[in-house]
Amino acid sequence: MLALALLLAGGAATGCGGRATTHHKPGTSHEQASGNVGTLLTTGDSAGHKLREVPSQGAPEVQLALRPDSEDGWNLQLSVKNFRFTPDSTGGAALPGAGHAHLELDGRKIARLYGPWFHLPAAQVPDGAHTLTVRLYADDHTAWAVSGKPVEGTAQLTAPAPGSSGGHSHGEAPSQPPTPGQAQAEADRTVTITVRDGKVSPAPARTELRRGERIALRVTSDRADTLHVHGYDKELALPAGQEATLILTADRTGLFEVETHESRLVLTQLLVR
Repeated sequence: MLALALLLAGGAATGCGGRATTHHKPGTSHEQASGNVGTLLTTGDSAGHKLREVPSQGAPEVQLALRPDSEDGWNLQLSVKNFRFTPDSTGGAALPGAGHAHLELDGRKIARLYGPWFHLPAAQVPDGAHTLTVRLYADDHTAWAVSGKPVEGTAQLTAPAPGSSGGHSHGEAPSQPPTPGQAQAEADRTVTITVRDGKVSPAPARTELRRGERIALRVTSDRADTLHVHGYDKELALPAGQEATLILTADRTGLFEVETHESRLVLTQLLVR
């Protein structure tokens, strides 16, 4: 009996498969996760995330490059060093050289990135000159930092005015978010969701789709947020009080959650057969 109890205790400590779990205990914040990498500073980045200081030697690095997309917007590439993207353990402890990135436009967060490539639609960028910033974060949402400064990369972007012949649009005006009528026409299914005072209406449920169908997610949030479709790595900025629409082709089967990043609300689940 004593040997069995010790075996069970050892299994609980290491988690499934004999590997230590990275997820923090209930009731603790992300910053209080069990990761002990580097030094947690009292200062934070521009978004309020605490800095996790590491030595410059072997520290994560990131550079940002962008190129016009042939149809719409820009394709962004993150070149990282001493870093790997770990979307499956987001919310867990800070592990060396692991985590995700945030993308900011002129200091405003517009997406969370789980890989080195991201498509930025023209509709999310007002005309004129802008600064894009990518910043690296640990799984516990602390920002990797060296010498008291966040690990980040920047790039300059100039969006042409609507109707101009320059830039990425090849003589056409940058695409605008689809209207409700356009979204209905371009999609096989439309789901309309409202987020107000931290509540989702209608209540989150499963939306069943056949593989290959296109779904339009029409979301109105009373606060600025970001919509994310897990498994597809699709994101959409949600301006406060304005309807935003994401059209997605369900080209892979499974169960995928649609949630908001900042308020961490589940909006719906996509069941693709």
